[in-house]
Amino acid sequence: MNHQLLADAVLLVHFAVVLFVVLGLPVIVLGNHLGWRWVNRRFWRMAHLLAITVVVAQAWLGRYCALTDLESWLRGQAGQAAYQSSFVQHWVSEFLYFDAPLWVFALAYTVFAALVIWAWRRYPPVPGP
Repeated sequence: MNHQLLADAVLLVHFAVVLFVVLGLPVIVLGNHLGWRWVNRRFWRMAHLLAITVVVAQAWLGRYCALTDLESWLRGQAGQAAYQSSFVQHWVSEFLYFDAPLWVFALAYTVFAALVIWAWRRYPPVPGP
């Protein structure tokens, strides 16, 4: 089993989740202004709300994301040192990880969650596939 390859895959999944959470809100708002009906589908909106809820809860509980923990464990299993990384790990990590106290992230995530709740009320989800 190639632990480094699995760690890179986890990093890419993590990156995709971050993009979904961060870009999901502007897509909802913009989509409503452009008449995109799919942005208000209950599945999309519930997935987005659940994702930001998990992020906020983890931050306030002082926990790192489970994907971060899994990636770190896989990198340890691969015997990677602190500055050893693949191309994928290096560039995605540069975008994804910031050095700040956990409370800064908890506050930022909470403000973002408040915006998601605002969008939920302003553009309510509708039933559908």
